Amino acid sequence: MNNKLWQSLANAWKIPDLRTKLLFTAAMVAIYRFGSYVPVPGIDIAALQKFFESGSAGVVGFLDLFSGGALSRVAVFALGIMPYITASIIMQLLTVVIPKLEELAKEGEQGQKQITKYTRWLTVALSLVQSFGYIVLFRQYDALPDLTWWRAGLIVTSLVAGAVIVMWLGELITARGIGNGMSIIIFISIVSRIPSGAAQLFTLSLLPIVLFIVIALAVVVGVIWITTGERRVPVQYAKRVVGRRMMGGQSTFIPLKVNMAGVIPVIFASSVMMIIPTFAQFLGTDGIGGWFNRTFGPSTFLYIIGEAILIIIFTYFYTAVTFNPIDQADNLKKYGGFIPGVRPGRPTAEYLDRILTRLTFPGALFLASLAVLPWLLSRPPINVPFYFGGTSLLIVVGVALDTMRQMEAQLLMRHYEGFLK
Repeated sequence: MNNKLWQSLANAWKIPDLRTKLLFTAAMVAIYRFGSYVPVPGIDIAALQKFFESGSAGVVGFLDLFSGGALSRVAVFALGIMPYITASIIMQLLTVVIPKLEELAKEGEQGQKQITKYTRWLTVALSLVQSFGYIVLFRQYDALPDLTWWRAGLIVTSLVAGAVIVMWLGELITARGIGNGMSIIIFISIVSRIPSGAAQLFTLSLLPIVLFIVIALAVVVGVIWITTGERRVPVQYAKRVVGRRMMGGQSTFIPLKVNMAGVIPVIFASSVMMIIPTFAQFLGTDGIGGWFNRTFGPSTFLYIIGEAILIIIFTYFYTAVTFNPIDQADNLKKYGGFIPGVRPGRPTAEYLDRILTRLTFPGALFLASLAVLPWLLSRPPINVPFYFGGTSLLIVVGVALDTMRQMEAQLLMRHYEGFLK
């Protein structure tokens, strides 16, 4: 297996355009990591480090995970890719609700360009709001000495510009590199925290370390199994005469994945659940703000249960958005295709919808269980001293598999054997 993997990597390196894409992606990642260490002027980093190390960071500490530690350093790229992801999620939801946006989504490339433009402007607006929020928060912990309007404007401008650059880097990776740019940036941010997490892990005794490794390996296997699992619905195309040629007659299938929605429901649920703790964080650690942080903080039981329920709801919602059984049945009927034993048209749509509903349920439960995992690992007998979430693991494994599939497609186009078999 290792020889096959290394041989596939060597074959990928031999292809000029694939090698160029790999080098381009690596260059964009290097720029992103460099920007994660360039500090924003006017911040007392020492005071801020005390805030994060004190354990009172709450949801801000959770957001720091997805920025690769850039938020705790208040680097230029401190906001990371999250404003862009949040804007994309909002636009996807609005596309379902607002008819005008739905029409744009169906107009093909031109409509998609217009939606992308709206997403970019919404990203800037969200970055502005988030930057002002961090100024209010950090000022409470004496991390902004001698704050003036000019200095506040400089900090906000730096953070917003950093978020726009990260958005641009993500789009460049998607267009000219390998994989999805947003996913690659989150992947790098999460993976960059592994060394520090491993160092904290080995401060525990032998039993918790062994239990953690066993659970982590089991979760990785489960994520791969659910991510790659699918049900293939057979489809038969009737023979028809076009001119003097006989067309059709072949058999194929519709692949229905167990986890059709991917990591999107997890990101949806995390974004929604972080709204209350984020606003509560700005109220301080005492009074009503402290009560909200203790009750609905990212490590509390209510937060975990709420996130799990939202993940199940969003899994069904996003699956319904990405796969429409009625459109699929109409397309089959239009091109002379049918599912053996099922009448074309409405019965086919109902059949596909019934299969998809049953198939999505175990996938949704698995995603919800990943949300509960960090809370369980933080309890005895393991007591993991760092955040190990199924969310981050799902993103890492999902992005790795998706990137490998893209590279495999490039290899197979040139008659090389791919990574996956």
